[in-house]
Amino acid sequence: MNHHSMSATELRAIVSLASLYAFRMLGLFMLLPVLSLYAAEYDYSTPVLVGLALGIYGLGQAALQVPLGMLSDRIGRKPVIISGLLLFIAGGVVAAGADTIFGVIVGRLLQGTGAIASTLTALLADLTREQHRTKAMAVIGMSIGVSFAAAMVIGPLMASWLGVSGLFLCTSVLAGLGIFITLFLVPNPDAQRVDADSQSLSGMLARCLNDRNLMRLNLGIFSLHAILMAIFIAVPGILEEQGLSRDAHWQVYLPMMVVAFVAMVPFIIIAETKNKMREVFLLGIATIVLALLAAACWGQLFTPLLIIITLFFVAFNLMEASLPSLVSKTVYAGGKGTAMGVYSTFQFFGAFCGGAIGGGLFGRWGASAVFAGAAILAGAWLIAAWGMSVPLKSESIVLSWQFGAWDVADIRREVLALPGALDITVLEGERIAYLQVGSDFDLANLPEGLQLGS
Repeated sequence: MNHHSMSATELRAIVSLASLYAFRMLGLFMLLPVLSLYAAEYDYSTPVLVGLALGIYGLGQAALQVPLGMLSDRIGRKPVIISGLLLFIAGGVVAAGADTIFGVIVGRLLQGTGAIASTLTALLADLTREQHRTKAMAVIGMSIGVSFAAAMVIGPLMASWLGVSGLFLCTSVLAGLGIFITLFLVPNPDAQRVDADSQSLSGMLARCLNDRNLMRLNLGIFSLHAILMAIFIAVPGILEEQGLSRDAHWQVYLPMMVVAFVAMVPFIIIAETKNKMREVFLLGIATIVLALLAAACWGQLFTPLLIIITLFFVAFNLMEASLPSLVSKTVYAGGKGTAMGVYSTFQFFGAFCGGAIGGGLFGRWGASAVFAGAAILAGAWLIAAWGMSVPLKSESIVLSWQFGAWDVADIRREVLALPGALDITVLEGERIAYLQVGSDFDLANLPEGLQLGS
């Protein structure tokens, strides 16, 4: 086999899992631009409860993301994935049949309990070799980005044809497609791996939470998704008040998404090729602050709102792409899986808080208060991020050894003494070590008995 190219099984795994991610996230995202518009159709609807309905799926996701990933280590990946998708289907059916806003809240919470992202990541690690993992995650990241942009266009169209109840049923159908993909298209792994770079390990949790640089990034994704959820309590209603019919909202969101994606790309290139990651990152947060302040002042006017929200989405897409990349570069050796599990928990908890608090602000003081509150949160994020340091360029390699040949202390001492060795995490029971190295590290210097892991 050519170890430099992907095998047919790896390609099939990446394409099928990316499709599974895309269908599932499309179902979640489609409700974002429409739920607040149709909320008045439900009994007992208030802005606070609408915000809770919009964001509460994030509470289920935040609470169960890491535990379900760890459960999959015990009972297998596919049983957890299928169970999660069945919960998502059940939640969509409950919400579709709801007459009150409380029924929608219960359905959305039930959808959120199908928290399978960390399990999907672990399955991807079971099915791909380490040297192809970054490319695989990039493909999945792109599939999520495409599903978000598509949902902003498809959601308003589907809701105008089928109503919001029909839209909830569509989310269940998409989850059903996910079950089909899991059963018949995703390959079955030969064995499950303990891969600390792709799944959460409880022993590394405290180290992750105590890392100041990682916590800055966790605060960032919390803030970003709280802001996103909050402003979509206000924006759809403003568009309707300005005379844009519900079935025409996609005509606004489509050019916004296209412009935002195209405008983001040069900043990503500058950050990566010109070593300007910190400057571009801080510029993105500052742009969000300024866009939200402008929305608080002029967001009730149609044309200014379109310009402001487009600017927001340029910065949003930039941050959405930059944050996971920074987590990957910042994390200690072998901690990527745990760090990304914590990161996802903060992301979904931010969505919950943004919906709940944004709904409260909207109900009491109106749309301008939502934008102002979001600007304050973005400002706090900017202050916290100001002290960020740019992580050194490095890569992670996996080492293994024969049983009894090495112990933890010897490995740490001898390997970290090598030129270019930056950090190491040793899993002694698995006879695996994750080594973070700089560009000057030479594999030929590895002590006898240590070899590259699979």
